[in-house]
Amino acid sequence: MSSATTPRILLVDDDVEFCSLVTDYLTSMGFDVHAVHRGNRALERITDESWHAVVLDVMMPGMDGFEVLKEIRKTSSLPVLMLTGRGDETDVIVGLEVGADDYLPKTASMRELLARLRAVLRRTSAAAEAPSDYEPDVVVGELRISPSTRAAFLGEEAVELTPVEFSVLYVLGRDRGRVKTRDALLREIRDRDYEVSDRSIDVHISSLRKKLGDDPKEPTFLRTYRSAGYMLIDPDRD
Repeated sequence: MSSATTPRILLVDDDVEFCSLVTDYLTSMGFDVHAVHRGNRALERITDESWHAVVLDVMMPGMDGFEVLKEIRKTSSLPVLMLTGRGDETDVIVGLEVGADDYLPKTASMRELLARLRAVLRRTSAAAEAPSDYEPDVVVGELRISPSTRAAFLGEEAVELTPVEFSVLYVLGRDRGRVKTRDALLREIRDRDYEVSDRSIDVHISSLRKKLGDDPKEPTFLRTYRSAGYMLIDPDRD
């Protein structure tokens, strides 16, 4: 029986046997897991019910995982862990660009799935809690980054960011005018048991540029330093 403190997980996969295995394992680990086998049904349940996270397969008949994720991101920042049976890097990049919080091949062990899911939930919980010490907004030209609300604004318009994108932008904004290596960004935005590659940072930077309307050839905000890293431009110093 679930309680108010039990994480509710929506598992979306057309493989009924796989869903049964995952449900049994995660349930034994203290999760309240509900499985659906079609993308449109997943969207209905996400709209009608409250969830802590979604575990979403890419390859499904009809509406695939990417389409489902796009619909989720139109209205929600609900954490989404995507699964792929192909292990193709292209899938990983597309998923991250659309707004996945993490990506895992279906060949991974149940223990790794559990670790990734716990890491996603831990970051979400930490983001929802008010910071113990006041952190002022970061203001860079027309861009304002608010750590207390984990929101970003360009002028008066809110910029819709995924949790990871916000973390990347905030770390760069906090150290604006300084180059941050990919390794430094990874250390500051990820939990220790959360695997993420340098390539993922590049994908998130690319997505941030699009959302900020930034031209990589003549950047206003994000500048790339080849073989070094990234910097949020400080107009007062640049």
